[in-house]
Amino acid sequence: MNAEITFQTHRPRLQALAYRLLGSRTDAEDVVQDAWLRWANADISAIRDAEAWLVTATTRLGLDRLRALKRERLQYVGPWLPEPLEIHLEPDTSSDPAQVFALADDVSVAFLALLEQLGPEERAAFLLKEAFDHSYQQIGELIGHSEANCRQLVHRAKQRLQAGRPRFQAAPDQHRRLLARFMEAAQRGDSEAIQALLHANATLVSDGGGVVTATVRPLRGAERIGRLYWAIARRGAALPARLGYVNGELAILRFAQGKLASFTTVEVDGDRIVALYSVLNPNKLPLLVTTADAGASL
Repeated sequence: MNAEITFQTHRPRLQALAYRLLGSRTDAEDVVQDAWLRWANADISAIRDAEAWLVTATTRLGLDRLRALKRERLQYVGPWLPEPLEIHLEPDTSSDPAQVFALADDVSVAFLALLEQLGPEERAAFLLKEAFDHSYQQIGELIGHSEANCRQLVHRAKQRLQAGRPRFQAAPDQHRRLLARFMEAAQRGDSEAIQALLHANATLVSDGGGVVTATVRPLRGAERIGRLYWAIARRGAALPARLGYVNGELAILRFAQGKLASFTTVEVDGDRIVALYSVLNPNKLPLLVTTADAGASL
């Protein structure tokens, strides 16, 4: 097997690792491309385990890029939210629905945003253990820490992430109903209906990146969020919307002149929406939104 075929065989796994590590499709693609350049210039005959070599290269390149991004994101205008890997109008019908739902949760906007709270090594250790089932010894070799330190990194990461996740996960059907009702109420600007769907302390996080108008800090409280959507509808600024899929997760897609202008995903705890994540930054939105194609890899 030649170098290119070997690399392409492992590319989906490398892309999945880089994306979870960086929360950005563009940066993940750059890291995987850099891994390819290193692989293409390596002495392949001397490498006994191609997958291990490629995962190591991608992890270390990803960590370097993540450290740089952490510094860059300090200058970001307003809240930073992940750049989606893929956006579709229709669901993926090629896989088991339960598997699709579990995978979407693993790369949901909410979860990727939560990962931003972790330090680079902490994030890498957690993902390598929980998402890619590496041993602590393997993780230590990859990120340059002892096995004991890796255990501590993963333990701390789990504690921090657990504290930020809903206590009662909603079933897919309930999630869909809440999101659809919220979309309809937001289109009408019905503040009371919106508030009835939200937890009293719900949070709205909007990412405009300084490119388009968006709240520059998280908006907290059901009443304030309801008033915001009321004001948007009153100004006639509510855009045509429909349900779609972001990274396999159900989302509200809004369009302006036929082009995707924003998307919103929600986090549900029990029977109420506790968080909304809206990406409006056009640099993070694809020019073309497609129907779901079989075999798309997250």
